[in-house]
Amino acid sequence: MVTRRDVAQLAGTSEAMVSYVLNDGPRGVAPATRARIVAAIAELGYRPNAVARSLKTSRTMTLGLVVPDNSNPFFAELARAIEDVAFEAGYVLLLGNAVDNDEREAAYIRILIDRQVDGLIVAPAHGAGSWVTELSGTTVPRLVLDREIELPGASHVLVDNAGGAYAATKHLLDHGFTRIGCISGLAGIHPTVERVVGWRRALADAGQGPEDGMLVHAAFGRAHGYRAGRALLARTDRPEALFVASDEQALGVLRAAAELGLRVPQDLAICAFDGIEGSAYTVPALTTMRQPFESLGRSAVEWLLAKIADPALAPSRITHATTLVARGSCGCPDPLGGDSAIG
Repeated sequence: MVTRRDVAQLAGTSEAMVSYVLNDGPRGVAPATRARIVAAIAELGYRPNAVARSLKTSRTMTLGLVVPDNSNPFFAELARAIEDVAFEAGYVLLLGNAVDNDEREAAYIRILIDRQVDGLIVAPAHGAGSWVTELSGTTVPRLVLDREIELPGASHVLVDNAGGAYAATKHLLDHGFTRIGCISGLAGIHPTVERVVGWRRALADAGQGPEDGMLVHAAFGRAHGYRAGRALLARTDRPEALFVASDEQALGVLRAAAELGLRVPQDLAICAFDGIEGSAYTVPALTTMRQPFESLGRSAVEWLLAKIADPALAPSRITHATTLVARGSCGCPDPLGGDSAIG
């Protein structure tokens, strides 16, 4: 194994000088000396010991991320965006998949704290769990993603759920639809509450009082969307259009509509939410409110890194807008091989 001593001997300098260069230390290191050390490192293929470095710097160069379900394409794409930004900054991302289980979520958060991650991002499965008190008692920089909960010292990175739902519902109204139902997420979860608010407000602004029977709550998933779609579309007074609170649910609704003999968009128009990659490949392609995955990931990681550098940094609330991607499921032209983004 190549050591710092080997690098120092080849470069004709001291181990301390090698450490200065590796840790980007005192700028007083002569350029010629720095160049010899860099060349020796390259020639010997020296790799610093990450554990030893973490003991010296009190940083592990790791970030933790806990998501409700990484098999859900929304969270998979979001995790990828976070990992990309963390990697650019020289950090390794450790992922915990809660599988929508509160106890497993709390266990992963404890594990990541014990692993001494430099910062932690949590997208809570259902809200503020038992882990909130435990995490609040640590100094770990923490950020809550996609949900809004009470967590002392935490920043929040969110999208404008209500505004996005309003825009989606208004888009259906602009097509001339009047009976617009809503399949939303589980009641009480922050995105669900806000998306229902946006749906109701758009209908109210159009002079239409939303009917409670036109709202169905279901978990964010294809099977749940399918079952909710079957229940809502089998009614004799079924809606002629639907705002569906996630693309994954909308995939299930498409299956339910087909089984009931309903054509999309001729018999049923659909506008969904999230903008996952798969939404462009359904038949017809889904009209959806696209969440800015890259911007969400960058905001989360950059705030954590700033907090790591400055522990006194105050929490913040960062909200991103969504963008309407108009496709065939609502009756818009469905451009072959491309999107039509509005906003």
